[in-house]
Amino acid sequence: MREWQLRSGDPLCLTLATDVRLEKSDYVDDQIWELSLSGGEPVALSLQTTFGLRARSMRLFPQFTIGDQTLIEPATFSQPPTVAKILPNFIQLSFSPVANIDVEAEIWVPQPHVIAGQYKITNNSKTNRPIRLDLIAQLAPAEGHRMAPLELQAATVLSGLTGGLAPLFFMTGGAKAGAGSYPSLALKMDLAPNEQRQTTWALAATMNREASFELARRVAGQKWDAELTRIELLNSGQVEIYTGDPDWDAALMLAQKQAIQLMMSDTEHLPHPSFVISRQPDQGYSRRGDGGDYNHLWNGQSPLEAYYLADILLPIAPDLAEGLARNFLAVQAEDGFIDWKPGLVGQRSKLIATPLLVSLVWRIYEFNENIAFLEESFDPLRKFVQLWFTPDHDRDGDGFPEWDHPMQAGIEDHPLYSPWRSWSLGVDISMAECPALAAMLYRECITLARMARILERNEALPQVEALAERLKALVETTWDEASAIYMDRDRDTHFCTHSEVLVEGKGSRAYRIEKDFQEPVRLLINIFTDETVRRRPTVFIHGVSASGRPRVVRIPDEHFQWTPGWGRLTGQQVFSALKRIEVHGLEPEDRIHVSSVGYDQQDCSQLLPLWAGIPDQERARRLMDETILNPQRFWRTYGLPTVWRSPETPEAAILNCVNLPWNVLILDGLLQYGFRAQAAELMSRWIKAIIQNLKREGAFHRYYQADTGEGCGERNALNGLTPVGQFLNVLGVRLISPRRVALAGFNPFPSPITVKYRGLSILRQTDKTIVVFPDGQTVTVDDPAPRMISLE
Repeated sequence: MREWQLRSGDPLCLTLATDVRLEKSDYVDDQIWELSLSGGEPVALSLQTTFGLRARSMRLFPQFTIGDQTLIEPATFSQPPTVAKILPNFIQLSFSPVANIDVEAEIWVPQPHVIAGQYKITNNSKTNRPIRLDLIAQLAPAEGHRMAPLELQAATVLSGLTGGLAPLFFMTGGAKAGAGSYPSLALKMDLAPNEQRQTTWALAATMNREASFELARRVAGQKWDAELTRIELLNSGQVEIYTGDPDWDAALMLAQKQAIQLMMSDTEHLPHPSFVISRQPDQGYSRRGDGGDYNHLWNGQSPLEAYYLADILLPIAPDLAEGLARNFLAVQAEDGFIDWKPGLVGQRSKLIATPLLVSLVWRIYEFNENIAFLEESFDPLRKFVQLWFTPDHDRDGDGFPEWDHPMQAGIEDHPLYSPWRSWSLGVDISMAECPALAAMLYRECITLARMARILERNEALPQVEALAERLKALVETTWDEASAIYMDRDRDTHFCTHSEVLVEGKGSRAYRIEKDFQEPVRLLINIFTDETVRRRPTVFIHGVSASGRPRVVRIPDEHFQWTPGWGRLTGQQVFSALKRIEVHGLEPEDRIHVSSVGYDQQDCSQLLPLWAGIPDQERARRLMDETILNPQRFWRTYGLPTVWRSPETPEAAILNCVNLPWNVLILDGLLQYGFRAQAAELMSRWIKAIIQNLKREGAFHRYYQADTGEGCGERNALNGLTPVGQFLNVLGVRLISPRRVALAGFNPFPSPITVKYRGLSILRQTDKTIVVFPDGQTVTVDDPAPRMISLE
């Protein structure tokens, strides 16, 4: 396992939590810790948590008294803390508080309610050195009392109370209560030259003091070396990547560690481990006790995020990746419906899943080559895809389904479709036909066809292939020649209309319009009122239908979507002409705004036909050159923003951020069309932003500003992890086993890159590849054509 030398200022992400591969996690009481190499009050090398906001803070940190020196702050150490190993539930680091006194510290989270550690202190000087080690437990309780010394069963411990928890700190070696200003356990030692002394500690936090004591003492007494060997063996499957830039290497390693750490144990509602979006010290506690009160970060697994996570988990934990797919299949209904976001305690969104599940299963199969998994999945997935073409999801019956909700698309912040954002138009997305959805369904169909051929299910081929061809043709009708991009369009008219203000006024009255439209339009109505009063307006629209017939539409109050002081409505009908609009039930100062819906907003999802393989090579080249690589549009310093032209308001800055799960799909499309150099440049831009945040804040972020690289959104969120799988994809390496690897092309990055996996070593250069198998056999490849290299 690779030894690191990471210090403050290097890329870091030092959260610790239970590893579900070793111990069952606790979904409703998951205690998560974070190591800070320097911070807090007092500034110290500290572990910290809030027990899921049950405490204002809980910190653990060492204090060294050597001669007449007392040292807490790492900046005063002779050698600052240096991290050597970072695993999901384990960190090893070293430092020297004074010259020739060397300390190795190990920290371990063996179970959800306890954290443990070990200090090894070595005197490398030529004289005896008296040392006192104080381990300080500093609790700022929400409700309860601070940590204080207590005698329990002839042992001195520190005990506190906060938010219904009874944290208890235990230390081996006959530690006594410290005499300083902070509550601590102290251990005195007189070290001869080259002598080493070690001590183990544990902090447990359960509902009562006695249980905390028993847990802390039991964990502190475990065979530490045996546990460490077990942890290292489990993590030996991590992919080690040597790029020539240690910052890149660290960013790729930390993402793998964090991906495993996001996994939570299976429950009766999901048969395999699932994941949370972020796992931070303020999270993990359910006040209701059943997890039903968790927000969107902890309430289920969505297909887009599962696809993104699986790409990091493969090949380091293929069983976990396969479990994500099996969880979706486990909640499938008789009619084929699979919920968009099934949760560990039975949460359901009641939305149909994003059509990425066939692609998810296929991606996993490419790594584990588990034909039984493919066979089990085929019929349920086929049934799921077919459900998208029923009237509930293809409302106009033209074979081009519509989203039911913006969340399904994975772009919850959108200038057109996000009704919960004041800066968004808030158009009902089910009124639009989006090429992204049709492209996903096309890719699902062609992937089903590939599965059918492998499984010799030839009877399924005519239907899925015909469906794929129909979808491909429909997506191509959304291509806008002038803009060189695929565009959303109206569900009923199939036009990509431009927004135009039709009415701006106040109060109840009739507004005469008398306007004919070149293309039929759908109306968007906004009503603004006093936030303290609920209005009940009724609107009458007089006009001409798309077929040329007179039409009068009555819109009652209950059809509006209301938030305090604001009502929104997307019209159900379209008009080729408008005569007048009558408004009833408003007060004189209430405002009304009516416009036609404009679908000509360009966003990154409209690039997805590239990932699906729909455009021909010439059109793909135009999409890349004129749209993706155009600095005036999507090509930014740190990646592709959600939209290339966002509303000019600070609140809408999120739209100028890089959404990595979507960016990854687009990058995959570039690779499919042979644009490997451009894909490598896009990958480099993401990693640059990620490293910037890992260095500055010690964390990944959910999004990264496309122009500055600044992180925004939740810390250490799944969506912002370095996409390790796609990095290997750009490199042209697919790891299947230590005896089998797929190669394509050559290394598009400027420096040679070495990839190590379970004894397998692959050196990628610009003109050749050298593969060294675990037994020492070597293969050199100087042909860029795709090939499988196997050790027979």
